[in-house]
Amino acid sequence: MEHKKLTTASGKPYAENENTQSVGPRGPLLLQDFILHEKMAHFNRERIPERVVHAKGSGAYGTFTVTNDITQYTKAKVFGEVGHQTRMFARFSTVGGEKGSADTERDPRGFALKFYTEDGNWDLVGNNTPVFFVKDPKKFGDFIHTQKRDPHTNMKSPTMMWDFWSLNPESLHQVLILMSDRGTPYSYRHMHGFGSHTFSFINADNERFWVKFHFVCEQGIRNYLNDEAVEMKGKDPDHAQRDLVAAIDKGDFPRWTLKVQVMPEAEAKTYRWNPFDLTKVWPHADYPLIEVGTMELNENPDNYFAHVEQAAFAPAHVIDGIGYSPDKMLQGRLLSYPDAHRYRLGANYEQIPVNRCPFAVTNYQRDGRMRIDGNGGPNPNYFPNSFDTVVVDQSYKEPSQSLDYALADWFDRNAEGENDHYTQPGNLYRLMSAEARRNTVSNIVGAMSGIDGPKKDEIVNRQLCHWFRADIGLGMAIARGLGVDAETVMPTEHAHA
Repeated sequence: MEHKKLTTASGKPYAENENTQSVGPRGPLLLQDFILHEKMAHFNRERIPERVVHAKGSGAYGTFTVTNDITQYTKAKVFGEVGHQTRMFARFSTVGGEKGSADTERDPRGFALKFYTEDGNWDLVGNNTPVFFVKDPKKFGDFIHTQKRDPHTNMKSPTMMWDFWSLNPESLHQVLILMSDRGTPYSYRHMHGFGSHTFSFINADNERFWVKFHFVCEQGIRNYLNDEAVEMKGKDPDHAQRDLVAAIDKGDFPRWTLKVQVMPEAEAKTYRWNPFDLTKVWPHADYPLIEVGTMELNENPDNYFAHVEQAAFAPAHVIDGIGYSPDKMLQGRLLSYPDAHRYRLGANYEQIPVNRCPFAVTNYQRDGRMRIDGNGGPNPNYFPNSFDTVVVDQSYKEPSQSLDYALADWFDRNAEGENDHYTQPGNLYRLMSAEARRNTVSNIVGAMSGIDGPKKDEIVNRQLCHWFRADIGLGMAIARGLGVDAETVMPTEHAHA
């Protein structure tokens, strides 16, 4: 085996990597020992800021293979002819915890995908649930604060969580999913993934369709019961990471089938639910799942930090044939995600190998910290100019979109027609098996039992009203579990049902 010389970061070979230069064997150290400074200074900077959300995650490379022709809906090249393959990267994560938190916490799971296509990188940044807790981006920071640490005690606070949820009934759908066994997946390999938001497809005729993305787990859904999840926190807090790495190492490659729901553009105006509301789903009976292709993860990264920690995903990164929608939460994420990456990784985060488009990238961005692509050399940094041959390809221009509202205002997100927070959660509960219902009620009772302080009764009663409105049986079961007289808190429309 060929030996390599030990060098500094600038390439200078050196010999003393373990002993610092000093005045005599027991004397003070000398400032001139540059190796000490280089080692300690780099060590002090090894940790970039962790993500504000989705801090702890696991990732792997893989391939996406088209299995069904959907070119009638989209001209995206990633969905080209049957058999077409695209290299991709996936990162799974918990949402609310820090980097050192346990993989089995009751929490949604991030499901972020990056497809390296010839028309640029397409990022689909979703969760393992089809809905979310809030539907306006102004609500996001407040919600996340309730999932983090109490500014007074620096501990997680059930009171903060349930106070927020009880004051925001739009969260009920996602809270019910979180409190079911789906809130504690066995591993990242055994859960579905969703784009969650409504996006758009544009076909070769410039027709627009609304679309939702579903990644259906081929390994089968497998969840921990609450007690099992708590036990695994102590046994192996990195269980999901270990499970994913081990499976891929031994050739047991996890797979998901991508399916889409497609809604013609005009139908959005008359559909019974707001199709751009992130707290709602499109029932499959109305818009059946259409198979698209298969995602397989088959390559573990050779270095966690370089690939998984530095991976940066943004819903803003779409490609020709895939576009946005009026989904308010999506509109907010278009700005906030790239901004978070510029803060955490720097303005040139898309030049990091895991984020870099492997095909041609041509623009006029220059300078900034950690510019590593030659910075454009002697070429001009403005457009248009008389010196280069870069042109705009008009064939990539999206069709215009007709907007219904000419009035700019602050519209109540829960105004009449947008305020049914109970039908879909109730339908979901009634679809559960008897065992799943019992587990869900038990998890809710356990979580709400942590509510404390002078506002305890107010918060508990307010949240119970929401459970009753979703399903009387659900509300009654939770009230019994909490030792609350249901008659005193049941909403009036159900009081004598």
